[in-house]
Amino acid sequence: MRQSSSHPRHFIIVGVLIAISTLVVNWLLGLALPIPPQASAEAVIIDSLISKHLFMIAFLFSLVTVFMIYSLIVFRRREDDDEDGEHFEGNTLLEIVWTVVPAITVLIFIGIGIRSMNAINVPKENELVVNVTGRQWSWSFEYEGGVLSDELVLPVNQPVFIKLKAEDVIHSFWVPAFRLKQDLVPGTDTKVHFTPTTVGEYRLRCAELCGNAHFSMRADVRVVEKDEFAMWLDQGLAKANPEQANATD
Repeated sequence: MRQSSSHPRHFIIVGVLIAISTLVVNWLLGLALPIPPQASAEAVIIDSLISKHLFMIAFLFSLVTVFMIYSLIVFRRREDDDEDGEHFEGNTLLEIVWTVVPAITVLIFIGIGIRSMNAINVPKENELVVNVTGRQWSWSFEYEGGVLSDELVLPVNQPVFIKLKAEDVIHSFWVPAFRLKQDLVPGTDTKVHFTPTTVGEYRLRCAELCGNAHFSMRADVRVVEKDEFAMWLDQGLAKANPEQANATD
């Protein structure tokens, strides 16, 4: 006699298979979607958010796929089986569960997203202010004292406040290692807060299609020790204010 599809044994087996599949798919997603090394304090928050989303994606994929494949294999019609299939009626409790649980899950992820964004966007004490201008198809960076640069130089472990401005069309400030992306909108000043944590060289890219040479709209980003940054900034101040530098000498 055919075993009922509602027998607890089936749900136990499927539950175990879903758990295994979730872990495997989550691992495969990590291999297929390599993430650059973390180079800012905010990257830790963003990566945590990404990992939670990837795990949920792996679980939902496994939940649907395992049930479907298990049903196709275990409850397929055999050659010597001429009986009618089981008759199913609506299950009010099940319908309530699969409506309420996803709704609660979505609300939880909304809360995690809001908390993460608030943690990233909150101003920090003693921030270094840098004015960043994007134009077709280049970047420029201005520091306090009128220091201008075509590369973004930042001191390690120093909170940074980036003020963004677009001269022509919409651009997007994106340094993958920092995990931050912010649009530059003409006529509107936008901003981003972050703290670089790893000394090294990175790449700023425009992540918004902005014209024929969009692909070339890049700039070097250097995170250096604080002493090295102070020397670099002093040299920039001397170039920006030669009269003042000569008077000091």
